[in-house]
Amino acid sequence: ALDLATAAATLEEAIQRIDAETRARLKSTYDTVSASFRRLFSELFGGGEAELILTGDEILDAGLVVMAQPPGKKNSSIHLLSGGEKALTAVAMVFSIFELNPSPVCMLDEVEAPLDEANVGRFCDVVREMSERVQFIFITHNKATMELASHLTGVTMHEPGVSRIVAVDVEAAVELAAV
Repeated sequence: ALDLATAAATLEEAIQRIDAETRARLKSTYDTVSASFRRLFSELFGGGEAELILTGDEILDAGLVVMAQPPGKKNSSIHLLSGGEKALTAVAMVFSIFELNPSPVCMLDEVEAPLDEANVGRFCDVVREMSERVQFIFITHNKATMELASHLTGVTMHEPGVSRIVAVDVEAAVELAAV
């Protein structure tokens, strides 16, 4: 019985240590992502404020609410934003999580499609700044986003049913055009 009591006490102590470490790591991760989200939201919107709010007192069971206030608007839940504002807020959130543990490559598939021209410009500014540390591969139809690229690969259909891949090294094309 003594061995059983000792084992139970050891197990309880291990569980408490694991819970404490999990709480500390989750809090640290939350703080880092939250700060990055506030910064990126402001950059992407050209102002405004956003925050991640934990719901509940126990961090291991807490939910997360995204509050966003684009410039000139009242503070509201993300559910009350326009489609473009939701998309830009989501980009801020995804990039803030990505910055926590970035990979060398990031693939984006038409994430800027719902954005207006001004927001696409700020989106491109953030991608340009992040591209110093990360190689982006993006799928887009947006001319402004394409202008970020150093290499373009496109699919054309010169004749019905026949697709052709066309690749362009932008720097080489600029040099060729200057001749």
